[in-house]
Amino acid sequence: MINKIENKIKLAFAISIGSFLTALIMVGIVCFFAYSLINEQRKKLYVIDHNVPLLVQQTELGANRGVEMESHVNMFHLLFFTLPPDDAYIKNNLTKAMYLVDETGLAQYNNLKEKGYYNSILASSALLTIQTDSIILDNNRHFKYYAKQRVERETSILKRILVTEGDLQDVPRTVNNPHGLLIKNWKTVVNKDLEHEQKKSF
Repeated sequence: MINKIENKIKLAFAISIGSFLTALIMVGIVCFFAYSLINEQRKKLYVIDHNVPLLVQQTELGANRGVEMESHVNMFHLLFFTLPPDDAYIKNNLTKAMYLVDETGLAQYNNLKEKGYYNSILASSALLTIQTDSIILDNNRHFKYYAKQRVERETSILKRILVTEGDLQDVPRTVNNPHGLLIKNWKTVVNKDLEHEQKKSF
């Protein structure tokens, strides 16, 4: 009789412990899923566009860093090499470009300025544009930029191959530098004529 009572007590104790442990595991699982769900919801943001709420997804800081690096390099080159025969426009573009590069960019700008490069653009009413071919980035944040430059004058069109290279360094994001990157050790590797054609005169 006593043995039966002891066995029942042990069984009840085992069931109690098992139930308690099961409850703890279930609470842990529920808490984990609740925490994950809350984190996912926090990544969903609503942006108001003309009084219309739009759902956007927040991503990790480094998730799109490669894309940002390419965009930064591309933006700098477009600003630095897009040169219409407009003095104010050129100065505005180059001022914006200088926020994206270190002193190597300023040195190249000053060198071109001393040689009368920008004055010759204005004097000849030349329009310089650039078309990006590709941007190659390695794991050390070193890039090579490949593009074609088009120099259009009243009587001719000159096409050139442009290749530059440099390194990218993280800096704080600002209004003038939205990607939070700075181009360092920037230099031109190739800059040569590809094709020269005369415009037809009627």
